[in-house]
Amino acid sequence: MRKAKHKTLRLILGDQLNYRHSWFRDKDDSVVYLVMEMKQETGYVLHHAQKLIGFFAAMYNFVAYLRKNGHNVVHLLIDDKRNKQDLAANIQYFVAQEKADAFEYMYPDEYRLDKQLKALEKQLSIPVNAVDTEHFYTTREALGGFFGSKSPVMERFYRSMRQKHGILLSMDGTPEGGAWNFDKENRKPFKGKHQLPKPKLFSHDYSDIWKEVQQAGIESFGNPDAQRFSWPTTRKQSMEVVKYFMKHLLPSFGIYQDAMQTEHAFLYHARISFALNTKMIAPSEVVNMAVTEWKKQHADLASVEGFVRQILGWREFMRGIYWWKMPGYAGLNKLEHKTKLPEWCWTGNTKMNCLHRVVTQSLDTAYAHHIQRLMVVGNFLLLAGVHPDAVDQWYLGIYIDAIEWVEITNTRGMSQFADGGIVGTKPYVSSAAYINKMSDYCKGCHYKPSVKTGEGSCPFNSLYWHFFDRHRPAMDKNPRLGMVYKTWDKMSADKKEALLLQADAYLGKLNEL
Repeated sequence: MRKAKHKTLRLILGDQLNYRHSWFRDKDDSVVYLVMEMKQETGYVLHHAQKLIGFFAAMYNFVAYLRKNGHNVVHLLIDDKRNKQDLAANIQYFVAQEKADAFEYMYPDEYRLDKQLKALEKQLSIPVNAVDTEHFYTTREALGGFFGSKSPVMERFYRSMRQKHGILLSMDGTPEGGAWNFDKENRKPFKGKHQLPKPKLFSHDYSDIWKEVQQAGIESFGNPDAQRFSWPTTRKQSMEVVKYFMKHLLPSFGIYQDAMQTEHAFLYHARISFALNTKMIAPSEVVNMAVTEWKKQHADLASVEGFVRQILGWREFMRGIYWWKMPGYAGLNKLEHKTKLPEWCWTGNTKMNCLHRVVTQSLDTAYAHHIQRLMVVGNFLLLAGVHPDAVDQWYLGIYIDAIEWVEITNTRGMSQFADGGIVGTKPYVSSAAYINKMSDYCKGCHYKPSVKTGEGSCPFNSLYWHFFDRHRPAMDKNPRLGMVYKTWDKMSADKKEALLLQADAYLGKLNEL
């Protein structure tokens, strides 16, 4: 340990818990790390209770790790009298308090924090330096540079990433298995004919953190589950979840990644997104582990490629879109949707069983897998014309892994088509038939998936056609929607009118469905 001559204050945000960052390789008593709980971060949207507990717990454990390894850390708690509850004000206070003659931070992954820190840099009278988080495969600017003036296409980007990093390539540089993408093999419904491994869950007692949250007057929603909190909150625990996934779930992940099942909410999904998005584990780690499982013939190529595509392709792509298109992206509403968010999004109290199951699961666990988010909740909210601002805020608040860079591109882009096709080439909507095929949610539902209009008709059916009819001017020339409009045009005038009237009736009572 070298003798201190100068003092540097280094900021660590709650989603920058990278245990392997180069900052922490050597002990240095001239450096003080600053980790903060702030109402600025707990209150910019209404958060799920487990999201608050998870971030606070992960930060507590990270601070303990740093201190155990000889680093100097200031951990500013939410109820500390010195806490200004504002990022810039707190940093200015501790720069003075620690008599720091330099300030450093890792590049934040949210635009609002990046803007805040850049403004602060101009106010500080000491040198300021920003460094990479050393987490992602790409830089923030990489995607914009890759596509330039061309429209972004995830598949093209994904192939380039495979080639650049030598992942799942044969000796001659061609893709293993002769194809870049095995998505068509990853769409099977789960019929429940074999035993599912139990998910890897923890049972932490974080009652003390939940009490801290409550006493600070922080508003939240959802089940806190504080006495048996199930999410990993250290790197060691995160790696346990990853290893469990690789051994027990990855072999069947690809086949059933789009499936939904009432009794098995998580199916074969890894549930590592919280650990990834807080940076307790790295994308390169999990990708390399998955490829190793394929090389050992423990998992087939379709499952491994499907998993790799989500991490190496989709996750990096969405981050790139975020930094390329922000801040304007956050205000896009190309379909001009204005409907309010249904009240049952906060309670799960709806007669539509698919939405009841997914929303209730989300309120209980702060989690739903990608098809539940996209093709059940997101599907309905898009068909109903809910304002994308409200959808963004709900998704950002309810899911433990939701950080704006990944949430808004998936929600406003992929799910709600509010960006007009930057992320997705068509709206991801369906009638009841898709949900009935890919899940068991329709069994015993108040509504019947086969009934289009009248008593007991599933709202997804009439809302589907209402959506395409009202947005025809914007979508009629989309080559991926040709069959949709051909089918609509072949319907009789009476059938069309019945569907549109039924949809209007449902749209008039969204809170009662």
